[in-house]
Amino acid sequence: MAESLDTITLEGGIVRLEPLSLQHLDAFCEVGLYPELWTHNAWPVRDRDAMASYIEKALRGHERGQMLPFATTLKATGEVVGSTRFGNIDLFNKRMEIGWTWITPAWQRTAVNTEAKLLMLRHAFDTLGCNRVEWKTDALNERSRNAILRLGAQYEGCLRAHMVREDGTLRDTVYFSVLRDEWPAVRRQLELKLDR
Repeated sequence: MAESLDTITLEGGIVRLEPLSLQHLDAFCEVGLYPELWTHNAWPVRDRDAMASYIEKALRGHERGQMLPFATTLKATGEVVGSTRFGNIDLFNKRMEIGWTWITPAWQRTAVNTEAKLLMLRHAFDTLGCNRVEWKTDALNERSRNAILRLGAQYEGCLRAHMVREDGTLRDTVYFSVLRDEWPAVRRQLELKLDR
């Protein structure tokens, strides 16, 4: 799974996941500073400086072999509509997390997220041979929880007082996953959604 750390581009019919760089900062500030995108984020991004830090942290994670971050763009136009990444990459145990996902409000509840996750899951399972792909989100983030379930992931449980938020309060975190033997059914389900 060493190739999981290589900079890659994942492309479907609708979206293109391109390697994140600081060159995306202006576009991210245009489409990613809506407060509702960060309501349940432990460390919200509220301004250009925070967005620059967000990108820089992702790039440092990539340098350390822990993350593979993307800008989510529309294939037809190149327009940036969000971001997502692989994180918590564990090469030995062949598992990784998909997360840090946000999509600008105008493109939420469209095929963008479904295809982006299909591309990422294909890469994780079919290219890299993962045993497990996981997601986590704030227990209070019902919208995110429902979106993860719609992808076909299984709810695993809640880690209580798992994280400290920016304001000092404690966040409970819920975990979801797809396992290698579940992947064929999940893939079919996502492909059918996109065909619709």
